[in-house]
Amino acid sequence: MSTPHHDVIVIGSGFSGLGMGIFLKKAGRDDFLILEKSTDFGGTWLDNDYPGAACDVPSHMYSYSFEQNPEWSRFYSGQAEILAYMKKCAKKYDLYPHFRGNSELIEARWSDAKKHWALKTADGQKFTARVVVSGIGGLSRPALPNVKGLDHFKGTLFHSARWNHDYDLSGKRVAVIGTGASAIQFVPQIAPQVDELVLFQRTPPWLVPKPDGVISSGVKKLFSFLPASQTLVRASIYWQAEAFALGFVNPKLMVAIEKLARWHLKKQIKDPALREKLTPNYTIGCKRVLFSNNYYPALARDNVNVVAAGVREVREHSIIDANGQEHAVDAIICGTGFDVKDPLGPLHLYGRDGIETRAKDEGLSAYLGTTLKDLPNLFMLLGPNTALGHNSIIFMIEQQIRYVMGCLEEMDKRGAAEISVKPEVQDAYNDRIQDELKKMVWSEGGCKSWYLDEDGKNFTIWPGFTWKYWMRMRKPNFRHFHFTKA
Repeated sequence: MSTPHHDVIVIGSGFSGLGMGIFLKKAGRDDFLILEKSTDFGGTWLDNDYPGAACDVPSHMYSYSFEQNPEWSRFYSGQAEILAYMKKCAKKYDLYPHFRGNSELIEARWSDAKKHWALKTADGQKFTARVVVSGIGGLSRPALPNVKGLDHFKGTLFHSARWNHDYDLSGKRVAVIGTGASAIQFVPQIAPQVDELVLFQRTPPWLVPKPDGVISSGVKKLFSFLPASQTLVRASIYWQAEAFALGFVNPKLMVAIEKLARWHLKKQIKDPALREKLTPNYTIGCKRVLFSNNYYPALARDNVNVVAAGVREVREHSIIDANGQEHAVDAIICGTGFDVKDPLGPLHLYGRDGIETRAKDEGLSAYLGTTLKDLPNLFMLLGPNTALGHNSIIFMIEQQIRYVMGCLEEMDKRGAAEISVKPEVQDAYNDRIQDELKKMVWSEGGCKSWYLDEDGKNFTIWPGFTWKYWMRMRKPNFRHFHFTKA
């Protein structure tokens, strides 16, 4: 039986893979397949269904520019509504015939002789493709804390991205490890249910009020009958968010935001001792700035104990904090984020001459976060240095997809079997990016974050304004690429 071959294979079906599939379909490129490790479209929004899961980017910006949704119910949408939007897009553009779920890619090998990729999934399926587009995403592999004794815990243990909905938290003693973007959403939801909640916090986040609210039926009707009005709202949200990037470029400009965060903390936390625990000692923006109106009130509850000492050890029925105090618990919920240090996850990627790209050991850099030297005919969506701390990541995804489509069109025009970025172009680009990042808040703000690797290099964030990325991505500079004829 011959190995199935496709012109393009897309890895992942979150906003990146879904968007790529839509653009291929709209361009009449029907010979493509989307491989997904889960059961359906959705990516992060399929996996993260913990209580209170919602987006911290306004709904009208956290959606495709070409597929705006006038029916958003809130200014900041919840997980279920975002997932429904994504599935609606998949159905509208007839992507399900191109979708193959439960197909986690574990190996991709480039053939110099055949000028194509040979792919293998975890269940043994094999495919070949002329072009591979990775939409794996950085928030797809939950990271459990590296804590002594965690695997010996006899109670219930799960990560927020793999929420155990069958476990009843009512009346239980529950420990939460981590105080990031997920924890500040689910902690207020579970605090009233549990008997006792112990929150282990290594570093407090900066929090600002979340300007959320229900969108009225009148506004929805306006957006439906006059789409241009929603486009104007979207543009307004975009430019307001871009202004926030000024503080990343020049941390001194974050003073006003920090004053807002301190006011928010003082208003909601009356206990001086608890307020001190929750006050960060680093420049705002160094870590992800979080939005919440109910996190601080949840921590002020009588049944919640904030432990600012971190975790030293986990035992069969308890946790020992860094000060040596023991806390008896029935369940542990890890809100400890994702493995972003290894963006390829379990995928073994072998490029030119059979050489493996090892992101975890060496870090991963790419030209414009999209193409990688020695990996012909492979494109990454949300690749290195394309994540954001201030605006909608979907904006970045759309720029990359259009860029990829431009490269595919150029290959067709030239009759090229192979496209690859010139190594010296990628190296020079990344030297400039790293020089820029050294001066910004993520490096200068006095904190450790998941944005930085062990050597302090930032392979995660785009430095500054997204409109500058848009300017660079409008049209590929084909002088930066090698083309090989078929």
